[in-house]
Amino acid sequence: MLRGTPQGGPLSPLLANILLNELDHELERRGHRFARYADDMVILVKTQRAGERVMQSLTHYLEGRLKLKINPTKSKVAKMSECGFLGFTIIRGKIRWLEKKLAAFKHRVKELTGRSWGVSMEFRLNKLGQYVRGWMGYFGISEYYTPIPELDEWIRRRMRMCYWKQWRWPRTKIKHLLAMGVSLKSAIQHATSSKSYWHMARTPAMQHALNNDWLKAQGLPSIKNLWCKAQGYS
Repeated sequence: MLRGTPQGGPLSPLLANILLNELDHELERRGHRFARYADDMVILVKTQRAGERVMQSLTHYLEGRLKLKINPTKSKVAKMSECGFLGFTIIRGKIRWLEKKLAAFKHRVKELTGRSWGVSMEFRLNKLGQYVRGWMGYFGISEYYTPIPELDEWIRRRMRMCYWKQWRWPRTKIKHLLAMGVSLKSAIQHATSSKSYWHMARTPAMQHALNNDWLKAQGLPSIKNLWCKAQGYS
């Protein structure tokens, strides 16, 4: 016999809010500090022992009073830096996105900048821009700046790789490089190179030809600019 609602369905969070509203009032009555979104919740306490006590008490309440089953693999007592909530964690008082969320982001960017994806560059940049802006619109509140410049350069390098693959033939590569200000000697050397697309995307000539401003003009957003905007910096 099937029970419950499909994972990811719109009905699940609605039913969770209706059912767990009683839990919210119970936690407020007990004086707990907590945050909940649908069925995802964190409860803040001062010590490990207090956490274990609250965990045991609430498990009994949820299973006995609300007739819910607790998933032991997703429920634990731990330091906030070891927990995730809605894709974020808190380390030394700073909000950070979870590493697994960053890994998922990079995986999707790789798909959108895959060399074998047979779409126009305009379409690719549009889809990539939509995804990057949407992701940063949510995860941009992360206060961890260190990976931001590296992400920017990584995405730009992948786009340069896509252009290099699209140009394909040596004559076409020379034509584009010359039009972008690369010397004839350097253009020929690059166009006739047998090195990988990924390697060529990082050469000085490609970085000069398809510089950051040029890629921006084509519609490629900057992770750094989006992050600064989310942080409220000018």
